[in-house]
Amino acid sequence: MTDATSDEVQTVVAARRLASTRTVFIGVGRPSTAAILSRIVNNPKLVLIYESGTIGAKPVRVPLSIGDGELAETADAVVSVAEMFNYWICAGRVDVAFLGAAQVDRFANLNSTVIGDYDRPRVRLPGAGGAPEIAANCGEVVVVAQHTPRTLVERLDFLTTVGHGDGPGARARLGLRGKGPTAVITDLGVLEPGGDGAELMLTQVHEGVSVERVREATGWPLAVADEVHITEPPSTHELAALRELLAR
Repeated sequence: MTDATSDEVQTVVAARRLASTRTVFIGVGRPSTAAILSRIVNNPKLVLIYESGTIGAKPVRVPLSIGDGELAETADAVVSVAEMFNYWICAGRVDVAFLGAAQVDRFANLNSTVIGDYDRPRVRLPGAGGAPEIAANCGEVVVVAQHTPRTLVERLDFLTTVGHGDGPGARARLGLRGKGPTAVITDLGVLEPGGDGAELMLTQVHEGVSVERVREATGWPLAVADEVHITEPPSTHELAALRELLAR
């Protein structure tokens, strides 16, 4: 066992997911950190695409926002947001998108709009941004989220972004491109759809985490795969690269 924190393990697992990916669409926060780490450690040819219109950005630190100057300064190209969505996202030219959310349900649908009643919410969140179009059109979506019953919920307070809708066949009925969410990576493990848009099931736990602990932290009766893999701990190289990246 390494001395990695649960957050570090989550970031490393997300980075490994991009080891053979050509293009990834990312926002700020942990998805961005994971993508930059993957480019450093796993996949130096990985093309980072940000919603601000930067294509092929090569940041050496975690950007403060999608408008961080380093992204434009190091990018292969900078396009307008309209071109980003019309030509790249909605045309299906991006392989993987990393998304976060305040709430995730059993079919990997996402809420980033409100917590509570829409008209009188307890918390008003940033909103959809481009997430609905991103999830509808990218080759696949990987969700990065904390694993608590408040995040992984039985029912969303608001449906912002369709993942797999109401289950198998929903994306096809809605005419959505791509596979949709293929994994939800949390600080406890990894959930994946059990088939073509079937509900999420636990397929992987991080070292030292029990299946029962994951179930207790999930807001619905979580299905568990017949074989649950244990995450390979971060290597010394991965951990050192991540910590150096966060320290810049």
